[in-house]
Amino acid sequence: MSAPAATNPVKSAMRTLDVIEYVVANRQGAVAQEIAGALAIPVSSLSYLLGTLVERGYLARAGRRYLPGPGLERLRAPQSAMTLEDRVTPLVRALRSELNETSSFMVRRAWEVESLVTEASDHALRYAVDPGTRRPLHALAAGKILLAWMSPDEQSRYFAEVTRQPLTRLTRTDETALRADFACIVAEGICVAREEATVGICGVAVPVWIDRQLAGALSVAVPAVRFDAVMEDRIRTLLIRSAAAIQGD
Repeated sequence: MSAPAATNPVKSAMRTLDVIEYVVANRQGAVAQEIAGALAIPVSSLSYLLGTLVERGYLARAGRRYLPGPGLERLRAPQSAMTLEDRVTPLVRALRSELNETSSFMVRRAWEVESLVTEASDHALRYAVDPGTRRPLHALAAGKILLAWMSPDEQSRYFAEVTRQPLTRLTRTDETALRADFACIVAEGICVAREEATVGICGVAVPVWIDRQLAGALSVAVPAVRFDAVMEDRIRTLLIRSAAAIQGD
C-alpha cells in the first residue's frame, strides 16, 4: 500500500501524536470513525496512519477498536532494558526509508550470518530476506564483515571447519582470496560484495560496535541494475553514519 500524497510534515507529526494521545485517553480504545470525527482527520488519511501505528506497535487492534500498543511501553524503558533488536530497528527503518532499498542488521550464528532485523524495499525488483534467515558467512557483505574482525585463531578455526560452497560464479571461496578481502575490509571499514551471494544483487555492509564488542553488521542489498557509483557512495555514507549513531547512543 503506497502512502497518500505528502502533506506538511509538522502537521503530519501533530496528527500522529493526536491519534496516539486520543487512543491512550480512552480506556476502552476507539474505533476509526470516532477518531476521525474527534480529530477532524479524513478517513483515507487516518486509515494509513492507524495501519502504520499498529505495524510499529504504538497502537494495537482488537476487532474494530484501537488500543495503546506495546511500543509505547518501550519508549519508557531505560536503555539498559533495551534489546539489541530494539536499538537497531529504528536505524534499519531509517536506512530503508532514505534509500528505498532492503536494509538489514545481521548477526553471527555459529558459522552463518542471520538477519535480525530487515526492512524490505518496495521496488518491484528487490532483494527479499525474512528475519531469522541464515546464510553462509563467506558470501554476504555482512558475513564478510563478521569474518574480517574475528581473531586470527577464530579465523583459522573457521577455515579449518567450514566447507565454503560457491553460491554464484562470483562467490569467493579460496582462503587466500578471502583473507585478502578481510584485510581490505578492516582497512576500509566497509565491505562491498558484488553478486557473491545472489545473482543480480550487490551488498554493502559496515560493522557495528557496542561497548567495544562487534555486535553485528548493518547492510543494504541492491539489485545490480540500480547499483551505480552514485548509489554506492550514498549507501556508504548512510551506513557509516547509521553505525556511528548506534555506537554513540
